[in-house]
Amino acid sequence: MGERFDNFFDVVKKRFNGYNDEDDHDSVKCPRCQSLVLRERFEELHRVCPNCNYHGRISAQERLEITVDKDSFSELDSEMISCDPIDFPEYPEKQQELRDKTGLKDAVVTGTARIKGIETVIGIMDSRYMMGSMGSVVGEKIARAFEYASDHSLPVILFTCSGGARMQEGIVSLMQMAKTSGAVKLHSDKGGLYITVLTDPTTGGVTASFASLGDIIIAEPKVLIGFAGRRVIESTMRQRLPEDFQLAEFMQDKGFVDMIVDRKKMRNTLAHLLELHGHAPKEV
Repeated sequence: MGERFDNFFDVVKKRFNGYNDEDDHDSVKCPRCQSLVLRERFEELHRVCPNCNYHGRISAQERLEITVDKDSFSELDSEMISCDPIDFPEYPEKQQELRDKTGLKDAVVTGTARIKGIETVIGIMDSRYMMGSMGSVVGEKIARAFEYASDHSLPVILFTCSGGARMQEGIVSLMQMAKTSGAVKLHSDKGGLYITVLTDPTTGGVTASFASLGDIIIAEPKVLIGFAGRRVIESTMRQRLPEDFQLAEFMQDKGFVDMIVDRKKMRNTLAHLLELHGHAPKEV
């Protein structure tokens, strides 16, 4: 069983945007249970494995389509792009390549939207852009999203998906941890509601900052949540960790996660939580 989970994490590292190198044109191999799923069926389920319920990665645009009311999303800070603060080799070229490939300016999309008529500020991290790593733009956009929410008395919902701080921006990326945490605190001081939804994977500096500060912390089933990697922790502690260590279910059992919610139920759950906390649907 332990070997099976090691293989699982190996495959998670190799796959890109929910697929892996062994996929063919008609089927997808689930990185958790290794079963083959018809690609058409996998897409119908919004990249959820029908055999083990593993929730794969989806793009920011796909997330918006299944979460917010149609035509209600209005993007904030849409033209913001990263500089190259430490002159990291080929970083500007890599950035441009990803902008062309994904249509994104960076690894997070923020804006205002309605969920079942309830207005909210929403942010969605996208693994296709440098594994959702947090650099200066990600941190700034998230901080500004909280500032906007505070100024307009709106709740904030963030879907996190990240490999952590972006090494190509050095200390500048690490500074975003403090900046985003400060913005969350100011929003909280004004009575604002903040809901985080942890998706696969949420790790590193993102977990150690704004992802862990939600008033309500939700996770999708069987996703990876943690700070350092499993093997790094095991080598440091010199002992074997539980087989489900850092999976959403383990984190809920230890009190780190409040709820585990299936993707198909996420929109209704978020709307219900917003209403419970006094946010009513906007009258048209």
